[in-house]
Amino acid sequence: MTKLDILAIGAHPDDVELGCGGTLAKMVASNKKVGILDLTQGELGTRGTFETRKIEAEKSIEILGISIRENLKFRDGFFINDEKHQLEIIKIIRKYKPTIILANAIADRHPDHGKASKLVYDSCFLSGLRKIKTEINNIEQECWRPKHLFNYIQWNEDKPDFIIDISEYLYKKTEACMAYKTQFYDPKSQEPITPITSKNFKKSIIYRAENLGRLIGTDAGEGFTSPQWIGLKDFENFV
Repeated sequence: MTKLDILAIGAHPDDVELGCGGTLAKMVASNKKVGILDLTQGELGTRGTFETRKIEAEKSIEILGISIRENLKFRDGFFINDEKHQLEIIKIIRKYKPTIILANAIADRHPDHGKASKLVYDSCFLSGLRKIKTEINNIEQECWRPKHLFNYIQWNEDKPDFIIDISEYLYKKTEACMAYKTQFYDPKSQEPITPITSKNFKKSIIYRAENLGRLIGTDAGEGFTSPQWIGLKDFENFV
């Protein structure tokens, strides 16, 4: 089984692309092993269907260069943080043994984002407890706890704890986001208007990344928050 360096988890297909698509493309280009886990199929989305979301998600990972993407098919809008849901995520964590997990924003406009964040946080901790038993294909799994959990920024203008330079990968991020063509601005669409289908939201994918880049002296960036203090070995990356 492939061991991942990074597992990006989103409540809905397109969460990961919007929140950290540029970072994932950059890590792939650096030969890091990257995977995506969607918790739901996004079936409550105003536009499109879960079938179109599946097709769009597959197109997105082609663009980002990611080969591993799974969907747990939790109920969009109605999943909860309980033992049943935690165990399903624990199975994935133990399956791929990621060093880093990237998860939804801790609090955001869509309530699923905050719910997913807490669910993933709890699952990461519980995954490291050896007395919690899980199996895949009748084979007992080893316990595993990721070294780091970070939350990508979504709708809200959260203050990042750190920013990743994605200057050379902003085009990949935007292309991966636009793979979800049923979800975003399309002047030809006859489906209902939503906050994310506006022309401004489409432009915001670029200008928000450019503004985060401005803050660190680069062309584009993606911001992350950390539920724990970040320790540095030394100043090697600063001098």
